[in-house]
Amino acid sequence: MALASLSLVVLAAFVHAGWNLLAKRAAPVGPVFLFACNLVSCIAYAPWAITLLATGGGIPWTAAGAGFLLLSGLIHFAYSLCLQRGYQLADLSVVYPVARGTGPMLSSLGAFLALGETPTGSGLAGLLLVVLGILFIATRGELGAFTRPGGQTGLRWGTATGGLIACYTVIDAYAVKVLDIAPVLLDWFSSLLRLVLLLPLVLSDRGGAMAAMRGYWPIAFAVGLLAPVSYILVLAALAAGAPLSLVAPAREMSMMVGALLGMLVLRERVGAWRLAGCGLLIAGVVLLSAP
Repeated sequence: MALASLSLVVLAAFVHAGWNLLAKRAAPVGPVFLFACNLVSCIAYAPWAITLLATGGGIPWTAAGAGFLLLSGLIHFAYSLCLQRGYQLADLSVVYPVARGTGPMLSSLGAFLALGETPTGSGLAGLLLVVLGILFIATRGELGAFTRPGGQTGLRWGTATGGLIACYTVIDAYAVKVLDIAPVLLDWFSSLLRLVLLLPLVLSDRGGAMAAMRGYWPIAFAVGLLAPVSYILVLAALAAGAPLSLVAPAREMSMMVGALLGMLVLRERVGAWRLAGCGLLIAGVVLLSAP
């Protein structure tokens, strides 16, 4: 992967970890917070999106272009619902690492099959190290969580979530690489669709929604601005020619950054397993960036 593309992916990982750290503080709010974040994103990025649309660039107005915009938004929305449902039925310590581990693996497989990318030895080794690093960081070495009661449920929901991650990753990569859809427009239309789909939920209890968001609007504003940036940077790297089979696992560096931020900001315990996972992630990314 070219240094410029790798730099975009690494920057995206830091931004992604940053907004997730903020969003963690708003976890009790639920879907209303997701609506608020998408509202901020749609408004904040509207001038950029409208400018691209007004100048006639950014989207090929064909059936394929419109179809991929719609499909991308629907799968992103399904991913959010699937992840939350998995958290309701199983332990986060099982669902999250399985989702984040299977996501890049399946994305890379999709890149080989759908985009015609050719796997390399260093790329496959880097992918394996990244997945192992994710498991070490997320589970802290407590692999017994997968065999405890509910562990199999977590595996199923985590795998389903990882499959949806892979689906939207491959679809979005095709959209920016082959169809030449501008990354900002792809992300903006996805946010707009999620906003529309969540609107009935908010309107059904407007008073409750406003009460739930009391004190959380500053966080929603920050997340609404930062979340699109983290994904637009990844899409920009793909649009610049970076292989999806390398970008998908490399963006999981956010797991390492998140673990370090958790240690420095939230005073969370890191431990040897998480440090080992960070080391594996770094080694994996180095291999992914090898020519």
